[in-house]
Amino acid sequence: MSAHALDKDLDAVAVSARAELVREIGLSGAWDTDPRWREVFAAVPRHLFVPYYYVGSADGRGEDRLWRDSPDPHTRERWLRGVYTDGPLATRLRDGELLSSSSQPSLMARMLAELRVTDGDRVLEIGAGTGYNAALLAHRLGDDHVTTIDLDPEITDCARAHLADAGHHPTVITGDGARGAPEHAPYDRVIATCALPTIPRAWLPQCTPGARVLAPLATGLITLTVHDGTHAEGTFLDTAAYFVPLRGAEPSVRGEIPHTPGDHELLRFLLTLTHGVLDPGEARDLWEREGRPGRERYGVTVTGDGAWAWLDDPESPHTWPLR
Repeated sequence: MSAHALDKDLDAVAVSARAELVREIGLSGAWDTDPRWREVFAAVPRHLFVPYYYVGSADGRGEDRLWRDSPDPHTRERWLRGVYTDGPLATRLRDGELLSSSSQPSLMARMLAELRVTDGDRVLEIGAGTGYNAALLAHRLGDDHVTTIDLDPEITDCARAHLADAGHHPTVITGDGARGAPEHAPYDRVIATCALPTIPRAWLPQCTPGARVLAPLATGLITLTVHDGTHAEGTFLDTAAYFVPLRGAEPSVRGEIPHTPGDHELLRFLLTLTHGVLDPGEARDLWEREGRPGRERYGVTVTGDGAWAWLDDPESPHTWPLR
């Protein structure tokens, strides 16, 4: 097959691969609570947002870049098929460190469904990434209802270009996501696509009463209801979530946590949530004593004085300040 014929065939590959990805996400149950997201994922082409990504090299000594404009047509097909797998894609590296990625589509779908948007909602996204998540939101709610922010101007420039290629023009801001985007407030929903060390209090005054906040925290996903400009509270979802840390905040602490072979993943969640506050041995004893609780038994409260996590109830004896 000629290179031209293969490239022409890639259009058909993209259509069928996207349909298969949508089917796979559906089987995961990610959008059972809001089936309208199925139509959105079917309509928005992921490959427009990931012109290249990195995979482990064959010799295991580094990364290879798969890209849309490779001179090798077979590499272009490999790139395209990889885009439509249900997995995260490393999109930006610096000295071997992952700076940005396109998240696993089924996890994105779960998060968007749990955001519980309704028509007319205004959404702030923290972490623009490739622009794909903003495009999904914009397709559902309209461009003028979506604002996305990232600290890195290279990331926001690329996200803006990818969004335009897909026919979307939401507000894209270069700035510190921990401070929100007050110039475009108020927001009915806030969603973060980067791991946080705590919930920034600056977000709360930018939200409408009853707004919903969803953010990765301590290898989990916290969902908060904003009661007013100084008070929000909610619980974790039961799913695990691992994201690139929010830049401008403290570095991720996951690597500093003592690890014992055989540690249960849910114990690791508690160790991460209480890192720097609770001794790891104490945390292990608490976890065993309380019946090895899952993520959904933990919650977070945010007030004007700070933020803290708790087990089972905000008035529980088991509470820990978030750093």
